[in-house]
Order: sequence, then structure tokens, then C-alpha cells
Amino acid sequence: MSTALPRRVHFVAIGGTGMGSLAGLLQSRGVAVSGSDEKLYPPMSTQLERWGIPVREGFHPDHLSEAKPDLVVIGNVVRKDNPEARAAIDGGLRYLSFSDALYELAIAGRHSVVVTGTHGKTTTTAMLATILLECGRDPGVLVAGVAENLDGSFRDGSGPEFVVEGDEYDTAFFDKSPKFLHYRADTAILTSVEFDHADIYRDLAHVKDTFRKLVQRMPAEGTLVAATGSADVADVVQGAPCRVLGYAVEGEQAEAAWWARELSADEAGTRFALVRDGETLARVLLPQWGRHNVANALAALVVALERGVDAERAAAALARFRGVRRRQEVRGEARGVTVLDDFAHHPTAVRETLAAMRVRYPGRRVWAVFEPRTNTSRRTVFQRDYAEALAAADRVLLSVVPDTPIYSITGEVTERLDAATLAADVRSAGTPAEAIDGVDAIVARVVAEAEPGDVVLVMSNGAFDGIWDKLLGELAP
Repeated sequence: MSTALPRRVHFVAIGGTGMGSLAGLLQSRGVAVSGSDEKLYPPMSTQLERWGIPVREGFHPDHLSEAKPDLVVIGNVVRKDNPEARAAIDGGLRYLSFSDALYELAIAGRHSVVVTGTHGKTTTTAMLATILLECGRDPGVLVAGVAENLDGSFRDGSGPEFVVEGDEYDTAFFDKSPKFLHYRADTAILTSVEFDHADIYRDLAHVKDTFRKLVQRMPAEGTLVAATGSADVADVVQGAPCRVLGYAVEGEQAEAAWWARELSADEAGTRFALVRDGETLARVLLPQWGRHNVANALAALVVALERGVDAERAAAALARFRGVRRRQEVRGEARGVTVLDDFAHHPTAVRETLAAMRVRYPGRRVWAVFEPRTNTSRRTVFQRDYAEALAAADRVLLSVVPDTPIYSITGEVTERLDAATLAADVRSAGTPAEAIDGVDAIVARVVAEAEPGDVVLVMSNGAFDGIWDKLLGELAP
């Protein structure tokens, strides 16, 4: 199993989903854990409070003398001039990146299952964890979100597998390799490959080269489960040194052994046939909507079956999947208006989530409320793609992009997304759209115009100034 645990561990920038989850896992093992950060927001702020982990505000060398740690874990958002991180490094304290700490303290000695890809990592990780847990394999898990079946974002199981979400983002200011390389996958899932993270990647070719490193480092006895319905994924996995199991969803053009076929949807979710080499192994009810979630479920099922789980048991377990917070999460209903929270921020995720809303809520008017918040979404790089994706809604409200610096390895960013221009592009596609400055003004517009039966889908990867509670509060009679 993993190495002997340190007595005290301090996390610099503990508020990230991965950092906070590892802190919780270590505390559950009896390690004294502390942390620091500048800004915390749900779900991790509430999770840390629930676990009773002390968090100091801001970054200061004194936090280390107060914590007296045996190990300092430094998050990837920390810059090289961070005074707390510098004090740990220059003071000779043992320090690790989050990724190395996770491997050393939790994954080492187990079968490492790493879920990677531009989209779907969190949901696929949670689905696979649910199947393994429900089928008695007692997995260890760390996921970058709150999985309802786990009642949290981690699980310290004692079974043979440790399932981890593998991010392609860089590891730390002192280690620019992608996080997923540090988990030494025995089994890996590759859900998708698209351009994202424009602050560290130049273009799609750069992204593909990074995923190729993952593929080429797979052990000869390993297994790579890949969404070969995507041409870019199929390209990346060519020449893999291990076994490759392709999967695809009905309607895709692909060379794949595993398929999801006979898709249909109703109020209970999405139904499909799990097919391997032309043979139907099980009929599946997934309590989620959208083709992207079918693909996520298919990847999870493939790995579960390859790890020895019976197909019918795996399908029954997936039917009990309750989702991940901030992924098509219903936050509430007021005045007949349903308000949902979704993490979608890449144009592909926006498009697929809106398509899922059409299936989940047929015949109802769908509002798309979108916050361009990420480094990539605040640029013009996806201007046309966002316009095409958002035009699938019935009504679009865009949050005005703040005029703050955008970091990039390529230098100053001058081509910025203009929300008003994007709104005009959406309108030219035939969908009413406008850019509104400030959450309170957005809330006021929805409250003034929403009608019973409307669905308000709020998409952001941040706190968005608590817009969900504000909407429900103002809509309440």
C-alpha cells in the first residue's frame, strides 16, 4: 500500500477541489491537517468546514510555524513568489506538489485507474467509483467534485483500485508536467481531446502532444480505454504500448469494441444497450441525460467489467448513480421556474449540456445564463463556437467579462472576448441574447421575464456571486 503517513501536513492553497479532497482523505486517516488560501467558495469551502479542517486566510510564513508540518503540499495555483511556499522551500521543509503527494500517500501500491480527457473527467470518475463501490470492490477515490454516492469528493477504501481524476493542467510552479503523469496509471480512460487551458497550451497540437505522453508512458501490461469515436482521441492513442479498448456511442463513426446502442430517454434518465463486439451484455438505465453522459457511463462500465465486475451488476449499480454537484444539478424550483447549476465552460460542454436540457425538459423554454470566467473563455479563441453552442437555448444572458489581466505563457493577451459582441452573434443565429453587467442585474432580468415551466441553466466554473440562491430567493413568492 502507500508509504507511511506524516504526522502533520499543511496545504498551501487548500481550497482547490483536489487539494481539499486530499486534505480530507489524510485527516480521515488520523493525520493532523491544516491549510491556507485566499478565497474559498462552495463546494470545497463547505466541505472543509464540515471536516473541521482549519484554514488560515491569505499566505504568510507564520502559518508554517503555527502548523509545524512534517510535509507541505503546494497547489498548482501557487506562484513562485508565494511567501508561504517560499518559506517552506527555503526553510528546508519537505514539500511536494499535490499530484506527487496524492500518489505517494494514497495511490502507491494499488491499481491506479486514472480518468483523463478535456471533458467528462469528474462525472466519469464518480460513475466508475459508484459502480466499484456498489459491487463490493471498496475503491479508493479522489474526484474533483462532490459525488453524491460518495457523500463527498474522496473515499479511502481498502480495495485493489484507486480511481483518480487526472487533470492535464500543469502540476506546480516547480513542475510543469501535467498532473496525470504523476499517478502512474495502470488503467487509463481518455474521454476526449480538445483545445483548452489557453494559459499553458498554445493550440490543439500542443494539447495532443501532452496526452500522447500519457499514452506512451502506459505500462505494457496496462489498459487504455479510449473514446475512439473522436478522431483526435483515435489519433492520440495510435502506437500505444499497451492494450487499447475503444468505445463509442451510437451514431459515431469509430473502430470500437464497446458501444452504447439503442439510446432512448424519459423522465427517469437515459436507457441504452451495453454492447461488446456485437453482443449485448446488459440494458442500462442511467439517471442522467445527454449523449456526453452516456459516453461517460460507457467508459466507466468498460473499466468496471475489465476489472472483473459482472455486467448486470454494473448496470444495476449505475442505475443508482445520483450525480455530481454542479453537473446538471437542480438547485431548486420557485414560481414554477427550475434553476440548475452546471460547471460547463468550454463551448463543447455548453453545447452538450444544452442538448441534454432539451431531452430532460422537452417542450420547456430553456434559459442559458453563462459566465465567461476561465482563462480560455475570456478570449476570442472560441467566440464563434460559443455563439453556435449558446444559440441552442431559447434565451441567453451573458455576464460581462471583467477587464482584468489574462495570464498566458505566450505573453500579454490582447484579444479578449467581448460579451456584447458574443450576444450579437447569438442574436444573429436567431436566439434572443444580451450581455448584462452584474449578477443582480442578471437576476432581475430573469425574475422579470421568466414564466412557470421555464428552465434556467446557469453555467459557470466559479461561485458566480451566489447567483443560484439569489435567483431562487427573488423568484420565491
